[in-house]
Amino acid sequence: MILRFKHRNIDLSSRTHIMGILNVTPDSFSDGGKFLGFQNAVDQGMKMIQEGADIIDVGGESTRPGSDPVSLEEELSRVIPVISSLAQKTEVPISIDTYKSEVAGRALEAGAQMINDISALRFDPEMKKVVSESKVPIVLMHIKGTPKDMQKDPSYDDVIGEVRDYLRDSLGIAQRVGIAKDRIIIDPGIGFGKRLEDNLNILKKLREFSILGCPILIGCSRKAFIGRILDLPVQERLEGSLAALAVAVMNGANIVRVHDVKESKRVAGLVDAVRRTD
Repeated sequence: MILRFKHRNIDLSSRTHIMGILNVTPDSFSDGGKFLGFQNAVDQGMKMIQEGADIIDVGGESTRPGSDPVSLEEELSRVIPVISSLAQKTEVPISIDTYKSEVAGRALEAGAQMINDISALRFDPEMKKVVSESKVPIVLMHIKGTPKDMQKDPSYDDVIGEVRDYLRDSLGIAQRVGIAKDRIIIDPGIGFGKRLEDNLNILKKLREFSILGCPILIGCSRKAFIGRILDLPVQERLEGSLAALAVAVMNGANIVRVHDVKESKRVAGLVDAVRRTD
């Protein structure tokens, strides 16, 4: 499981890798507005790198439940300067969190080396071409509906089977346009059109997605299901996030997408040690 980037390769089988979340938005559910300013965003990206982030995931549009899309121009104005600056300061790979092909293409030109697409190539038909031609790693995530409507009574008869089939179909879409399987990461999409019990089922049975033969990324950090279980607001969900992370790593996650890099890296390191023990 080697991910190949411009300046380095990452061996995902060696340990759990940490993707730091950098939301350059005014309205993300957890940290909206906190890093909207250019310098604040760059400083936060560098702080996460110093704390041990292996990848920085930059996003300029909130995809929280109920969110509205932002214009192409607005998204570009938020992310491109930040990506450009970070790319000049570090060799740590930068990922662009977008489902828009134009944003992805411009981000790659600015120095990004990875694409994280919540729609798994389905919202923007041109995204397939951008990924195929650029030959960068791509995260294909499961979502039921769109961010605007995904939490309006989602339901599943078999959440593991249905999510796995969706991701298998997404792999087919990618491979038919020449995207090599060794550049694909799958994400079952915790919180993206899922009920509480669906999120817990995915965490418990995460290893069942390994049948698809791709590295698994999981993002639980500060999400609503943690707040519901623990009856806590978003700013008090660190312990719950770390507990979910530990379960995910124990059950086969290769990459964890997190807000709290230092704490997450420590927990992942300990769980990795347990997993390696005979």
